[in-house]
Amino acid sequence: MEENMDEIRISGLEVYAYHGVFPEENEKGQHFYINAVLYTDTRKAGITDELSDSTNYGLVCEEMAHAMTEQCFHLLERAAEYVAQHVLMTFPLVREIELEICKPEAPIPLTFSNVSVKIRRGWHTVYLGLGSNLGDSRQYLQTALEKLSASDQIRGVKSSEWIRTKPYGVLEQPDFLNGAAVMETLLTPWELLDFLHEVEAEAGRVRKERWGARTLDLDILFYDDNVIDSERLTIPHADMINREFVLAPLAELNPHLRHPITGETVQEMLKKLRQKA
Repeated sequence: MEENMDEIRISGLEVYAYHGVFPEENEKGQHFYINAVLYTDTRKAGITDELSDSTNYGLVCEEMAHAMTEQCFHLLERAAEYVAQHVLMTFPLVREIELEICKPEAPIPLTFSNVSVKIRRGWHTVYLGLGSNLGDSRQYLQTALEKLSASDQIRGVKSSEWIRTKPYGVLEQPDFLNGAAVMETLLTPWELLDFLHEVEAEAGRVRKERWGARTLDLDILFYDDNVIDSERLTIPHADMINREFVLAPLAELNPHLRHPITGETVQEMLKKLRQKA
């Protein structure tokens, strides 16, 4: 999540909708109230005084009301996810949203004033490494980019040039075609990992040996400034600093991108690696 962003606040938006676990909630409906904080950059609008340079909060209210009423959900959690995603996908200047959906008429047989679910969601900047050394490698890589771009959870996919490199680790295999890509996504790191594995599987990727030949390899290099070290996933990519075929395409996209642990830029890491060769 980005820090020090401007805020547009919406409080107490009333919507009559039909969400709930019990059948009578879906049939009779009840009042819901929405509080939202839109994290965005208002600087340009503050200078130009033009609505086109800002986010129209009137339209945001209309879209949130529409999202709340076009479907029925059992859980407030699902309604909140749906509304937050709808706002983020509809208003490009909104980087993040903090959303609270209140349900003061919830069927609770006790005295209470309100029940609510509050979430914070936003766009994340991700850098990927891409590679292939089996079959029509260029087509596999291009198809992967198309599938990334086609996802409604991903936007702004941009790739480096493809470079041909010698294999890494297991040397007795064909040369690789490698590159990097940058994009924004609403997916969490683990959701993105699952999606990338699906794209690899659709390309016929078979995981037989580490560093072996493959039709398609998609690696998460950076996810914002997140540092993750788990059995399933390591971010930033652990062996990136030793791979010129990763750093060179990455430097083409953003040479000044900094490693969140070492503080080195991609350009500095690439220069250091080449000096060792």
